[in-house]
Amino acid sequence: MLGAAQEVFVAQGYHAAAMDDIAERAGVSKPVLYQHFPGKLDLYLALLDQHCESLIQSVRGALASTTDNKQRVRATMDAYFAYVEDDGGAFRLVFESDLTNEPAVRERVDKVTNDCAEAICDVIAEDTGLSRAESMLLASGLGGLAQVVARSWLHSDRSVPRDQAVQLLTSLAWRGIAGFPLHGTEHH
Repeated sequence: MLGAAQEVFVAQGYHAAAMDDIAERAGVSKPVLYQHFPGKLDLYLALLDQHCESLIQSVRGALASTTDNKQRVRATMDAYFAYVEDDGGAFRLVFESDLTNEPAVRERVDKVTNDCAEAICDVIAEDTGLSRAESMLLASGLGGLAQVVARSWLHSDRSVPRDQAVQLLTSLAWRGIAGFPLHGTEHH
Protein backbone atom coordinates (compact mmCIF):
# COMPACT_ATOMS: atom_id res chain seq x y z
CA MET A 1 0.00 0.00 0.00
CA LEU A 2 2.81 2.41 0.81
CA GLY A 3 4.41 1.81 -2.58
CA ALA A 4 1.14 2.53 -4.35
CA ALA A 5 0.57 5.63 -2.24
CA GLN A 6 4.07 6.86 -3.02
CA GLU A 7 3.49 6.48 -6.75
CA VAL A 8 0.25 8.46 -6.56
CA PHE A 9 1.57 11.20 -4.25
CA VAL A 10 4.75 11.66 -6.31
CA ALA A 11 2.83 11.77 -9.59
CA GLN A 12 -0.10 13.92 -8.46
CA GLY A 13 0.96 15.72 -5.30
CA TYR A 14 -0.87 15.44 -2.00
CA HIS A 15 -3.85 17.63 -2.85
CA ALA A 16 -4.66 15.96 -6.17
CA ALA A 17 -4.11 12.41 -4.89
CA ALA A 18 -7.28 10.52 -4.07
CA MET A 19 -7.61 7.61 -1.70
CA ASP A 20 -9.63 5.85 -4.43
CA ASP A 21 -6.63 6.06 -6.77
CA ILE A 22 -4.28 4.79 -4.08
CA ALA A 23 -6.56 1.87 -3.20
CA GLU A 24 -6.94 0.96 -6.86
CA ARG A 25 -3.18 1.15 -7.46
CA ALA A 26 -2.58 -1.00 -4.36
CA GLY A 27 -5.17 -3.54 -5.46
CA VAL A 28 -7.24 -3.18 -2.32
CA SER A 29 -10.63 -1.74 -1.54
CA LYS A 30 -10.91 1.73 -0.10
CA PRO A 31 -12.26 0.33 3.24
CA VAL A 32 -9.16 -1.89 3.50
CA LEU A 33 -6.95 1.13 2.91
CA TYR A 34 -8.80 3.02 5.66
CA GLN A 35 -8.32 0.07 8.03
CA HIS A 36 -4.58 0.69 7.83
CA PHE A 37 -4.59 4.48 7.54
CA PRO A 38 -7.44 6.56 9.03
CA GLY A 39 -6.97 9.27 6.43
CA LYS A 40 -4.91 10.54 3.54
CA LEU A 41 -2.71 12.66 5.81
CA ASP A 42 -1.88 9.63 7.98
CA LEU A 43 -0.83 7.71 4.89
CA TYR A 44 1.28 10.62 3.66
CA LEU A 45 2.94 11.02 7.06
CA ALA A 46 3.78 7.30 7.18
CA LEU A 47 5.52 7.64 3.82
CA LEU A 48 7.25 10.81 4.90
CA ASP A 49 8.55 9.16 8.08
CA GLN A 50 9.91 6.23 6.08
CA HIS A 51 11.70 8.39 3.52
CA CYS A 52 13.02 10.94 5.99
CA GLU A 53 14.57 8.13 8.01
CA SER A 54 16.10 6.70 4.84
CA LEU A 55 17.96 9.94 4.11
CA ILE A 56 19.10 10.32 7.71
CA GLN A 57 20.48 6.77 7.71
CA SER A 58 22.22 7.35 4.37
CA VAL A 59 23.95 10.46 5.66
CA ARG A 60 24.97 8.74 8.90
CA GLY A 61 26.26 5.77 6.92
CA ALA A 62 28.26 8.04 4.64
CA LEU A 63 29.87 9.78 7.59
CA ALA A 64 30.69 6.47 9.27
CA SER A 65 32.05 4.89 6.08
CA THR A 66 35.57 6.28 6.55
CA THR A 67 37.73 8.37 8.85
CA ASP A 68 39.20 10.28 5.89
CA ASN A 69 37.38 13.61 6.00
CA LYS A 70 37.63 14.34 2.28
CA GLN A 71 36.10 10.93 1.57
CA ARG A 72 33.42 11.65 4.20
CA VAL A 73 32.49 14.82 2.33
CA ARG A 74 32.30 12.88 -0.94
CA ALA A 75 30.28 10.05 0.59
CA THR A 76 27.85 12.54 2.14
CA MET A 77 27.41 14.46 -1.09
CA ASP A 78 26.86 11.17 -2.91
CA ALA A 79 24.25 10.13 -0.33
CA TYR A 80 22.16 13.17 -1.26
CA PHE A 81 22.58 12.52 -4.99
CA ALA A 82 21.59 8.87 -4.54
CA TYR A 83 18.57 9.93 -2.51
CA VAL A 84 17.22 12.33 -5.14
CA GLU A 85 18.06 9.97 -7.99
CA ASP A 86 16.06 7.07 -6.55
CA ASP A 87 13.49 5.99 -9.12
CA GLY A 88 10.57 6.24 -6.71
CA GLY A 89 10.86 10.00 -6.40
CA ALA A 90 10.55 9.87 -2.62
CA PHE A 91 12.67 13.01 -2.27
CA ARG A 92 9.72 14.92 -3.75
CA LEU A 93 7.63 13.98 -0.72
CA VAL A 94 10.33 15.37 1.55
CA PHE A 95 11.77 18.37 -0.30
CA GLU A 96 9.07 19.33 -2.81
CA SER A 97 5.84 18.60 -0.99
CA ASP A 98 2.76 20.63 -1.78
CA LEU A 99 1.80 20.17 1.87
CA THR A 100 4.60 21.98 3.72
CA ASN A 101 2.09 24.35 5.30
CA GLU A 102 0.69 21.36 7.24
CA PRO A 103 2.40 21.46 10.68
CA ALA A 104 2.97 17.68 10.88
CA VAL A 105 4.64 17.70 7.45
CA ARG A 106 6.71 20.82 8.19
CA GLU A 107 7.86 19.24 11.45
CA ARG A 108 9.12 16.14 9.63
CA VAL A 109 10.83 18.10 6.87
CA ASP A 110 12.54 20.30 9.44
CA LYS A 111 13.52 17.20 11.44
CA VAL A 112 15.19 15.43 8.50
CA THR A 113 17.12 18.58 7.63
CA ASN A 114 18.13 19.05 11.27
CA ASP A 115 19.01 15.38 11.90
CA CYS A 116 21.26 15.28 8.83
CA ALA A 117 22.91 18.51 9.91
CA GLU A 118 23.34 17.15 13.46
CA ALA A 119 25.14 14.07 12.09
CA ILE A 120 27.48 16.27 10.05
CA CYS A 121 27.86 18.65 13.00
CA ASP A 122 29.07 15.85 15.26
CA VAL A 123 31.99 15.14 12.91
CA ILE A 124 32.85 18.81 12.45
CA ALA A 125 32.76 19.56 16.17
CA GLU A 126 34.88 16.54 17.04
CA ASP A 127 37.44 17.16 14.32
CA THR A 128 37.78 20.94 14.55
CA GLY A 129 37.11 21.76 18.17
CA LEU A 130 34.65 24.44 17.06
CA SER A 131 31.69 25.10 19.33
CA ARG A 132 28.49 23.18 18.80
CA ALA A 133 26.76 26.28 17.42
CA GLU A 134 29.59 27.00 14.98
CA SER A 135 29.75 23.37 13.87
CA MET A 136 25.99 23.26 13.38
CA LEU A 137 26.10 26.35 11.19
CA LEU A 138 28.76 24.77 8.97
CA ALA A 139 26.91 21.45 8.93
CA SER A 140 23.66 23.13 7.91
CA GLY A 141 25.53 24.81 5.07
CA LEU A 142 27.04 21.55 3.85
CA GLY A 143 23.74 19.68 4.09
CA GLY A 144 21.85 22.47 2.37
CA LEU A 145 24.46 22.66 -0.36
CA ALA A 146 24.21 18.92 -0.97
CA GLN A 147 20.41 18.91 -1.04
CA VAL A 148 19.96 21.95 -3.28
CA VAL A 149 22.66 20.97 -5.76
CA ALA A 150 21.53 17.34 -5.95
CA ARG A 151 17.95 18.45 -6.67
CA SER A 152 19.16 21.00 -9.21
CA TRP A 153 21.22 18.32 -10.94
CA LEU A 154 18.25 15.95 -11.01
CA HIS A 155 15.99 18.58 -12.59
CA SER A 156 18.61 19.56 -15.16
CA ASP A 157 19.28 17.62 -18.30
CA ARG A 158 21.98 15.73 -16.36
CA SER A 159 24.58 16.66 -18.94
CA VAL A 160 27.07 16.33 -16.10
CA PRO A 161 27.27 12.65 -15.13
CA ARG A 162 26.42 11.91 -11.49
CA ASP A 163 29.97 10.89 -10.49
CA GLN A 164 31.36 14.08 -11.99
CA ALA A 165 28.65 16.19 -10.34
CA VAL A 166 29.43 14.60 -6.96
CA GLN A 167 33.14 15.23 -7.50
CA LEU A 168 32.55 18.88 -8.40
CA LEU A 169 30.38 19.42 -5.34
CA THR A 170 32.87 17.54 -3.17
CA SER A 171 35.67 19.81 -4.39
CA LEU A 172 33.63 22.90 -3.62
CA ALA A 173 32.63 21.72 -0.15
CA TRP A 174 36.06 20.30 0.70
CA ARG A 175 37.84 23.52 -0.23
CA GLY A 176 35.64 25.28 2.29
CA ILE A 177 35.57 22.85 5.19
CA ALA A 178 39.25 21.88 4.84
CA GLY A 179 40.09 25.45 5.83
CA PHE A 180 39.22 24.59 9.42
CA PRO A 181 42.19 22.96 11.12
CA LEU A 182 41.83 19.62 12.80
CA HIS A 183 41.51 19.97 16.55
CA GLY A 184 44.90 19.78 18.19
CA THR A 185 46.89 20.20 14.98
CA GLU A 186 48.24 23.16 13.09
CA HIS A 187 47.47 21.76 9.64
CA HIS A 188 44.48 20.23 7.85
